[in-house]
Order: sequence, then C-alpha cells, then structure tokens
Amino acid sequence: MSDLALYTGTVMHRRLAEPGYRFRYRTFSLLADIDRLDEAAASRRWFSHNRRNLVALFDRDHGPGDGSPLRPWAERVLAGSGIDLAGGGIHLLCHPRVLGYTFNPLSLWFCRHRDGTLLAVIAEVHNTFGDRHVYLLHEHGRALQTPVRARHGKVFHVSPFLPVSGEYRFRISPPEAALRIAITYHREPGGAVTLAAVQTGEHRDAGDRALLRQVLAMPLMTFKVIAAIHWRALGIWLRGGRYHRRPPPPSEEVSR
Repeated sequence: MSDLALYTGTVMHRRLAEPGYRFRYRTFSLLADIDRLDEAAASRRWFSHNRRNLVALFDRDHGPGDGSPLRPWAERVLAGSGIDLAGGGIHLLCHPRVLGYTFNPLSLWFCRHRDGTLLAVIAEVHNTFGDRHVYLLHEHGRALQTPVRARHGKVFHVSPFLPVSGEYRFRISPPEAALRIAITYHREPGGAVTLAAVQTGEHRDAGDRALLRQVLAMPLMTFKVIAAIHWRALGIWLRGGRYHRRPPPPSEEVSR
C-alpha cells in the first residue's frame, strides 16, 4: 500500500424510526499509513503531518488524543485482546484537517499482521461534545473475513435522540479500489434497523493536484458535516423526537 491514498465519495444517513429522515453529502477521506506520515508529508506540498497546511493530519485528533505517537496506542488497544501484529502495518481511514479544521464521527484503523492478514479494525467514534470511544472488531487474533462483519452493544452517546442501548452492526470492506462502510443501529438487539449510515468512495492518487482539487471542491467539508448533524437534530426535535440527556462517557476506553 502507498503511504497515503485518497477516497472520494458520499456519506448517507437514514433514520427509519419516527421521526425519520434521509440525507446524503459528498466527502473525502484519507487512508494513511501511520508509520509513514512524515514520509507522506515530505513528498507533498499540500499535505502535512502535525503542521498546518491545506490538508493535514494531526496525531492529537486521533487515538490517545494527546498528540503522542499513534502506533503505541493502537498496539495497546490490540494487546488488550491478545492481538499481535508482529510489526505489521496499520492504516488509518479518516477525515483530515481541511484549512485547519476536522471532525471525525468515525475513524477506522485497519490492522494487519506482517504477512498482510487483516487481524482487527479499530472503530474510533467521536461525538460533537468532544467525547470518544473505541469499538474493536476482531476474531481473537484470527484472520478477519472480508467484508468484515461484527456486532457491538452501544455504550457511547452519539445522538441526543437515540438511547445509549441497543446494538451496532458493522459491515466493512477494507479500502482498495473502492470503499464501502455500512453501519446499522438497532434499538432492540436483533430487532429492526433504527438508523443506517453508509460511506462509499473510490480510490484516487493522493498527489498534490488531487488534494488541491478536493479542497477547492469542498473547502468547508468539516463545517458541512457538523452542520448536517445539528440541522437533522433540530428537525427531529421540532417533530417531537424524544430527547435523551448526555450520560458520562463509558469508564472503559475500548469495547471488545
């Protein structure tokens, strides 16, 4: 894999429970080899690592959130479930900072053994209050089948109009020529879908020209994502959606 890849596409959200809605917006994501971020920045004019630029990736936006190196944090998360990559690669799929700003509702860390086998996906979830939580998708050190399918109980507050209960179901195709991520939320485990989110995209070379083109096409991408979240929340509230107060984040950083 290259040190940096670009995926352009769309994100779709659909709430099937009343009051329902559906919206879709264009977006782009980077797939970054976390061990080669400085190398990626050195070979590009419009991308930087831990420095301001048109497009940038800052360590403090991900993982431990304190600006420390990303790999030791990821390895600690994996080690807690007995997973050893033996030095294998970790690729982070995320929204970069664009003109200094970013918000990542979901970042995915694809963790491979040194022989190339996909052993785990770290799903890092952020809410608009600045909290975060990790759902670890794995098979206890065994190779993951693709697309990756997993279930996790919901333990982290994301929307004030959905309870912190129920179940997430993940279906993730590791990004190659194309990207497809589908997550459904079920208010009752095993029950009907309450909310569905799907991100699709196509691989692009992450050269300077392509990065500049995406910034010119979507200079306010971060604000658009945040605005869409709050606009839909307002719509649900005006239509009588039940409001759930924000509980404290879970005491455990990782759901395994």
